[in-house]
Parts: sequence; C-alpha cells; structure tokens
Amino acid sequence: MTSQIISVSPRRRKRRRGSWRGIAYIAPAIFLVTIFFLLPLLFTVWMSLHRWPLMGAPRWIGVDNYVRMFHDTRFWSSLGFTAEYTLVVTIAIFAVAFPLAFFVDRQRKFVSVYRTIIFLPVVIGLASASLLWVWLANVDSGLFSPLFEMIGLTQGRKNLLADFDSAFLTIIVMVVWKIAGFTMIILLTGLQGIPSELTEAARIDGASAWQRFRYLTLPMMRRTMALALILSVTGSILAFDQFFIMTSGGPQNRMISIVYYIFNQSFVSFNLGYGAALSIALLVILLALSVGQLWFLKIGEDRP
Repeated sequence: MTSQIISVSPRRRKRRRGSWRGIAYIAPAIFLVTIFFLLPLLFTVWMSLHRWPLMGAPRWIGVDNYVRMFHDTRFWSSLGFTAEYTLVVTIAIFAVAFPLAFFVDRQRKFVSVYRTIIFLPVVIGLASASLLWVWLANVDSGLFSPLFEMIGLTQGRKNLLADFDSAFLTIIVMVVWKIAGFTMIILLTGLQGIPSELTEAARIDGASAWQRFRYLTLPMMRRTMALALILSVTGSILAFDQFFIMTSGGPQNRMISIVYYIFNQSFVSFNLGYGAALSIALLVILLALSVGQLWFLKIGEDRP
C-alpha cells in the first residue's frame, strides 16, 4: 500500500506542475484579453444603461437606450443600408476571388508574380485606398471621368461620387479591388488542401469540371469558405472608412453605415450612452450572423 502511494504521488505532482506550467503560458493571453476586450465590453454595457453626455455626470436610465433604438428610424435605415452593402460586396468579392484562386492554384509560368500582384492592394490601408479612389473619381483631376467620357460611357465628365448609384458602385469596386486578394489567399489554401489523388480519380472516372467543383471541391472547402465568409461579412458590416472618406455619408445621407451611425451618435452628437447601446446591439448581430453562417455551412458536422 505504501509503495503504491509513493509511486502515485510523484505522478500527481508532475501533472500539477504541468498544469501550472500551462496556466503560466496562457496567462499573458488571458491578461491581454481581459484588459483589452472583457473589461471594455463590460464598461460599454454599463455605459449603455446610462444617459452619458460628454460633459456632466452620467445618469442611470436602465434599458431606455435600447427602447429608443427600436423607435429610431435612422438606426434602421443605416442597418438596412449596411445589410444591402454587405450582401452586394460579399457576393462581388467571392465572384472575383474564387476564379483568381483557381487561376493562381495551377502551376504556370510567373504564377508567383500573379499572386503578388493580386495581393498587393491588400497591404494598402483602407483609408489610404479610399483617398486614392477619391482622387481617381475626381471630376477634374481624376482618371475615371476623362476615361469614361473618352470611351462613351458618360456624356461629358461626371462626378462619380455625386449620386448614390455611381458612388455605391465606385465603393463596391474599390473594396473588391482592395479585399479580393486576401480572400483569394484564404480560398487558395483550401484548394491546395484538397488531395490531388481525389481530383485525379474523379477526372479518370469521367467527372466534368463542374461536377468536380460541385461534388468534390466545394464540400472539401466548407471550413475554408466559412472562414472567408465570416471575415468578409464581419468586415463589411463594420465598414466605416470608405463611407466616411469617400462620401461623408452622402449623397443625401444615404450611405451611412451602422458603424458610421454609431460614430455620429457617440462623437458628433455626444450621446455616448446611446452609442454604447448601439455597439452592443451590433455585437449581438455579428455573433448571431457568425453562428448562423457556421450552422449553415455545417462546420464540424457530417452531412447526411
């Protein structure tokens, strides 16, 4: 009995040392997450329950900010525009990124150069890219207006950011140019993770290119597509820079995204409590969308 106790005790001490060592390794990450995420999140929730002016003492109002949100037509308008923008830009990004991923996946001459050129816009900051495209769309000194006039797309020079349709299309094209390379790299990793033996076996069995894409490529890229989709949707919902820099929310305040509206409420109108409530609502929306996308793509589950 004594020998058993002596033999077991060192094992337990070794396991305990291993557990404490693991906790020590993750302690810095836990500290950073607590300081830069959990505490700010809790403080934002606390702010959302107050009338919190920039000057003066905050006053407890409970859930009044959330009740106000349901009756705020500008909030719903910005949310609707954000949903429209997210749907259009996500479809456009995948429509461009998928063919590019297939293009650079094949072994061809200068494929590394192609990958670099396609990925280059990703390294440009979104604010810098927005400023660049403001100059490109300028009616006097830009390149687009004279070019469109020369090829007959417009009668005379046109300010592309002056009306909603052309401004919306310009922003969509800019974001696709900026983001598609990043999505392409994510999809490329999924393509390269598909065993070549499976693709070759399907080709030998007579499967067409569409059949290989539909029944082999897409099912095996579910996880990769889920990651790319979540990043694209989340980034689109949180869009701010392009609307603030390129159109300032116009024309006619029709391009105010939900983040832009939160910015206006918090730092223009100084309704910090209401802005905090809007931020919490946006966080809930993002969580629900992410969970919904994972469920829809059935990540980690076997299809029947």
